[in-house]
Amino acid sequence: MNRRNFVSTLAGIGSTALMTENARAEDPAELREFVGILVDTTRCVGCRSCEMACAEAHGFPEPDSDPSVFEKERSPSTTQWSIVNRYSTQKGEVYVKRQCMHCNQPACAAACLTKAMLKTEEGPVIWREDKCMGCRFCMICCPFDVPKFEYESPVPKIQKCNLCWDRVKEGKVPVCVEACPAEALVFSSRKELIEMGRAQIAKDPDSYVHQIYGENEVGGSGYLYLSSVPFEQLGFRTDLENIPYPELSKDYLYAVPVVLTLWPAFLLALSNATKKDDDRQSHDT
Repeated sequence: MNRRNFVSTLAGIGSTALMTENARAEDPAELREFVGILVDTTRCVGCRSCEMACAEAHGFPEPDSDPSVFEKERSPSTTQWSIVNRYSTQKGEVYVKRQCMHCNQPACAAACLTKAMLKTEEGPVIWREDKCMGCRFCMICCPFDVPKFEYESPVPKIQKCNLCWDRVKEGKVPVCVEACPAEALVFSSRKELIEMGRAQIAKDPDSYVHQIYGENEVGGSGYLYLSSVPFEQLGFRTDLENIPYPELSKDYLYAVPVVLTLWPAFLLALSNATKKDDDRQSHDT
């Protein structure tokens, strides 16, 4: 290991941790007009075409097609970024698609020391393998329990929906939207999606609860939901504040003892130094 690289990285981050009490967390970037997806749960028929398309597009095993998967509530996993659950509600069975919410100010990205988890200017929250040091802070911080770590892999990755980032950059829609036969998913700018959601509620007020889930929760998200029943009946967290998680943690981050900030700095320094050694060894060979 290159001692100079290790010490310089640690010293640089350590000095940041020891900044005076006048220091403050960076103000969140001015929100741009992100893209997103509006999910109308009154339209979803539970066909799971979105699951199949997602798995195929990202090289995952084909999801189990047995209807028994609906017998228990599932969460996105390392091999399934998008899943559909069935809920028994006051208005009968309702199917709900679940995946990363792509928060406007994501806690996972704010907690990431190396910016491996990144909120793109267009809106999708992506994970960058070459920058990750494996701390898994993103998993701890996510209010929706989405990022998953490949514990069983010798070269583990963080797995989560990236809103088909490669397709979005090319001007295409995410594969789940393209595959939905019931048109329960709509891809557009977040502003337009909110307008569409409000218009749909106003057009048929007896068929929808008068709320768009994701419009305000934890500062808003790229995925937005319409429902005919209260969202708690569909497994959604309804205890979340409207303040973005990074804003809630700002004062805490500058009040904790310095020792708590040094351990992440140590891990980052170790990661950087190790990567540089590996690169040098590869070059030498």
